[in-house]
Amino acid sequence: MSGRVLQSDYMHWAKTRAPVTYNLASSEVPHFRLDRFAIEIADLELDGASRHRDPPLRAAIARKAGVDAAQVVMADGTSMANMLAMAALVGPGDEVLAETPAYEPMIATARFLGAGISSVARRAPDFRIDPEAIAAAMTPRTKLILLTNLHNPTGVLASEAELRAIGEIAAKAGAYVLVDEVYLDAAATPQRSCVHLGSQFIATASLTKVYGLSGLRCGWILAAPELAEKIWRLNELFGVSQAHADERLSTIALDRLGEVAADTPALLAHNRALVNDFLAGRDDLEAPPVVGGVTCFPRLVRGNVDALDGLLRARYDAAIVPGRFFGLADHFRLGFGQPTGIVAGGLERLGAALDSLR
Repeated sequence: MSGRVLQSDYMHWAKTRAPVTYNLASSEVPHFRLDRFAIEIADLELDGASRHRDPPLRAAIARKAGVDAAQVVMADGTSMANMLAMAALVGPGDEVLAETPAYEPMIATARFLGAGISSVARRAPDFRIDPEAIAAAMTPRTKLILLTNLHNPTGVLASEAELRAIGEIAAKAGAYVLVDEVYLDAAATPQRSCVHLGSQFIATASLTKVYGLSGLRCGWILAAPELAEKIWRLNELFGVSQAHADERLSTIALDRLGEVAADTPALLAHNRALVNDFLAGRDDLEAPPVVGGVTCFPRLVRGNVDALDGLLRARYDAAIVPGRFFGLADHFRLGFGQPTGIVAGGLERLGAALDSLR
């Protein structure tokens, strides 16, 4: 793939579909109501001023990630974090090596910046990342390796050993590794950010997918201090500074993140069990057991995925995400982070739709 693009096909599709009740296309946990906290208006510092690199929020993100505040850059959500990080690292004529299946907005961003795209496959059924395949795909023009961890759309975790090996490959080539970690806190066991593995790593994340706080648009980039400063300067070309009321709410949420996420591990564990039982009972779907994350990526053995999604929306008040948006048209992304009643009802309707297509 090559050539500059000016839109994300997936994001436009996702934002313009009619809402459904049993939304298995959702890739986040239930929204968290911030009015559960005793927040006073004065806590939001509604004085009309912005704050330069808001120190309290920057420090709160640093504490969460276990890094120095000099390594933190704030951004409006993970998507803007990815844009800023890539814009600081690549331009026309550079090459980005991206995993496939891939999260399409990240690919679209690299192409918008004028970079060429080459790919390395995460192969079904387990979709592990293969450092040897990455080494074989590198070229002298490769400036950036683009990954997601947990992998979007499959939810597969890349181990520290795998990431360390990829980092060594990048370092030898004078390249960087950008890892979107927005789902990392939904891993089955706690994981630290890849940024701890070396200065060639850049990580992005937010409070959106795993914490149910998408409305805050609290995203961030973790990078070595010199690169972080470069990204801060670049950010001044875009938004100059973030909305300060959002920064204050985000700081409050980060200081109480244990309460925000208190119910999430049990919810996800229960819903994963439902998904695994469902997948084990279907001979028309292929997928390994789900062990973490908020999404999985089954293969439809027979039939057309877009037709399946259309049927779900038209007849069953449900939805999935067609795999063509990630580069595999015979797969679909299934999200299970919503309340159990929604997930269970969605799986029941998915089963009925599959049965009707036999």
